Amino acid sequence: MPDLARDQLLQSAAIKEAVAREMLADIVAAAEMVIAALRRGGRVAFCGNGGSAADCQHLAGELVGRFLRERPAWDAIALTTNASVVTAIGNDYGYDRVFARQVEAGLRTGDVLFVLSTSGEARNCVAAAEAARERGVSTVGLTGSGGGALREVVDLCLCVPSDQTPRVQEAHITIGHVICDLVERTLTT
Repeated sequence: MPDLARDQLLQSAAIKEAVAREMLADIVAAAEMVIAALRRGGRVAFCGNGGSAADCQHLAGELVGRFLRERPAWDAIALTTNASVVTAIGNDYGYDRVFARQVEAGLRTGDVLFVLSTSGEARNCVAAAEAARERGVSTVGLTGSGGGALREVVDLCLCVPSDQTPRVQEAHITIGHVICDLVERTLTT
């Protein structure tokens, strides 16, 4: 068992090293999108399914609460958290619309939507990005290798160079933390 555990930890570290080498400029660009939105009084929203939904809640919490520095709260929301809204939309419009309908209701030009999908193929995530584009909302996709269909409908796609869901999700939360840190340092200095 120790060898299996070590292998997984080293795989995760290798993916993060690849992210640092290959994705740095895009991560900074995503942080700049958030900084611009928050400076204008905009909102940052997150959507994703399963483990990615949990990551959405985590990252929204970092922006509303704080990451590492004391500062005013920022407007951020995970579109995954209101069970009544998600189930009503799922029932009335289908699960493919659970995020898009919330984008239509709550996001405006100048806001930013992060769409997390390890495969980039989640139909409800792609629909959310399409709805955001129609509203003038900036979009950032966080996906795995290749980006899937999501890559074609977001302004910026951060494609982690892996097709292993756990490794992609680990990289997504690391990328999210880096973005939160860059945003916080920029807006609080």
